[in-house]
Amino acid sequence: MSDISYLGADRAPSPGTGLSFGVDVGGTGVKGAIVDLRTGEFVGERHRIATPQPATPEAIAATVTQIVEHFGWTGPVGATVPGVVKHGIVRSAANIDPAWIGVDVQDLFSTALGGRPVTVLNDADAAGLAELSYGGGARLTQGVVILLTLGTGIGSALLYNGTLVPNTEFGHIEVDGKIAEKRAAAKVRVDKGWSLEKWAKQLSKVLVSYERIFTPDLFIVGGGISRKSDRWIPFLTNEVPVVPAQLRNTAGIVGAALAVTDARL
Repeated sequence: MSDISYLGADRAPSPGTGLSFGVDVGGTGVKGAIVDLRTGEFVGERHRIATPQPATPEAIAATVTQIVEHFGWTGPVGATVPGVVKHGIVRSAANIDPAWIGVDVQDLFSTALGGRPVTVLNDADAAGLAELSYGGGARLTQGVVILLTLGTGIGSALLYNGTLVPNTEFGHIEVDGKIAEKRAAAKVRVDKGWSLEKWAKQLSKVLVSYERIFTPDLFIVGGGISRKSDRWIPFLTNEVPVVPAQLRNTAGIVGAALAVTDARL
């Protein structure tokens, strides 16, 4: 946690002091926090509200507003959504309510927050920015980095020389006759009862395919299964180094906060 003390909603730290605000919209919870951009750490604790059901755009916008108001934050806000976001408009809804498709989410959130600037990006892209800035890829300033979030599916972020190439959706690429996330998502291992070694063989096929297409310099792997990385990374047979994500469940919030002022976007 940052060494800046959190003073409560009525005395929130002011924008413009190396601080930013991020909100991470997930399937089960909407989470937000003030972030110290010098360190990538939260200022105080995050605030979480259960994702409303149905998770319509209007309901989520109201929840985001609640979270921002909880902190008394008055500056710009960064936010993630679990879908493709292009020019502020949601273009896919694989894991969210179909009503999101075609919504100008930046305008929606900005209006809900009284007209303040809002930057919205894909959740995996936010995690990639955060990890490259403060986590597993922080020492790599040149080259191609691919972050993969291994969970129900496979989320992805592609960064070249520190610049994000947004909305990659690598989990939907076909690998050896099967969609990548149907072959090697963490959920597949659980559903099939595979050992970590057997699952790592399938993930290796996916990583090798990505290596052939994108020639990355580093893979960063996130998701809950990254906590066990020492038990399965040694079983991988691809060539490019693989390191576990370090920020884990803070990465979405941190990446969203970073996106507010990040000149790389």
